[in-house]
Amino acid sequence: MLALAGIFSIQQKLGKQLGYFSLVVFWMLFEYIHLNWQLSWPWLTLGNVFATHPNWVQWYEYTGVSGGTLWILISNILLYELIQAFRLGNSFKKNLGILALTIITPLIISYFISQNLSAKKIVAPSTNLIIVQPNIDPYEKFNQNNAAAQIQLLIDLSEKQIDSSTRLIIWPETAMSVAELQNNVPLNLYYQPIFQFLHRHPFVTLLSGIETYKNYQNIKATNTARKTPDGNYFDAFNASVYIKSNEDLQFYNKGKLVPGVETLPSFLNFMGPVFEKFGGTAGGYGKSDSSSVFQVKDNPYVAAPIICYESIYGEYVASYVAKGANVLCVITNDGWWGNTPGHKQHLAYASIRAIETRRWVARSANTGVSAVIDPAGNILETRAWDTPGIIKYAIPTSTKLSFYVQYGDWLYKIAAILALLFIAWRGYNIIRMKISGGNK
Repeated sequence: MLALAGIFSIQQKLGKQLGYFSLVVFWMLFEYIHLNWQLSWPWLTLGNVFATHPNWVQWYEYTGVSGGTLWILISNILLYELIQAFRLGNSFKKNLGILALTIITPLIISYFISQNLSAKKIVAPSTNLIIVQPNIDPYEKFNQNNAAAQIQLLIDLSEKQIDSSTRLIIWPETAMSVAELQNNVPLNLYYQPIFQFLHRHPFVTLLSGIETYKNYQNIKATNTARKTPDGNYFDAFNASVYIKSNEDLQFYNKGKLVPGVETLPSFLNFMGPVFEKFGGTAGGYGKSDSSSVFQVKDNPYVAAPIICYESIYGEYVASYVAKGANVLCVITNDGWWGNTPGHKQHLAYASIRAIETRRWVARSANTGVSAVIDPAGNILETRAWDTPGIIKYAIPTSTKLSFYVQYGDWLYKIAAILALLFIAWRGYNIIRMKISGGNK
């Protein structure tokens, strides 16, 4: 609302053209801020609307979703001008031509990029990975009375498809739901069947979501650390773990937390008990400061452990690839709010991440929809919502970095600079007029 109010004020005082300019740069500045502040919820970023039409936006490998936002804003401004010209009885052929060119040009560019991708030969790999969808009730999975059965279900589903070419198995977010100190996970009795399973298959690595925590004794080591009654501090993590027989465990703690259920700004702490009812924690989770990748010897897959909500952030996902990830492993729950459009949208957004990074996506969702997505954003194989399932797929890998991976949200940053310069210029003029006694 603040962005729109500012745009309206500028248009009233400085005219239509500067009003349109401010609409574009202020709106993009708003989206960029919304990607980075404490109450970040970029689900409804304008550029996301093309997620179900990846063939329209293959050029996202250069711009990310910010390019889609810019396309929508400019197209709507031109459409408005066309309607106004028609209503006023003015000649609108020029307006119609410019609008048509604005809409069609990105589609043509996308078509040629698609043709170029299709023409490239993909060498079939000799290895495969397995994606597991256990379909466990998210509200029951943290009940320790069910933990052993849930783990056995995950193992049984994995065993059904594993073969001598399998190198990676992906389980969903918090599949290992018994909270444990990170350095004690190998000793946890509930998790012994997992280590036994991997010992039987020493060539396989498991990527799984896990609930963990760290103790800091009497030191408040992080801003998110919580204090126990005996005066010690600890952090709880929605994390991922990489496990291979006879190898050290690797952990990554979710870096982009869901506002409300996983993190709360200090001014909303009083609402903690309300958000806990949606599967969150009033105290908030700890987090990693940046992305990290999982890699072990003799495994061709360098995995990006993207936990649930993180897959909404294009630049953050690109940072995994910049660090060497050759497959995007999205592990998610998607069952908290039932069979609503949310899980379908979340799946579609993974297609955008595939285009931006030109990486294959292996998506393991607890209740669905698990999927394999190619670098052009095409969903090649899925498992239905609310059913257990397994996908085995021979996913090729690549080390080439897209323009977007290398430069991130450059369009947002340019728009932000232009918006701030515009504000500074406007402020300077106001001050100058007041000093000179003018009335603007």
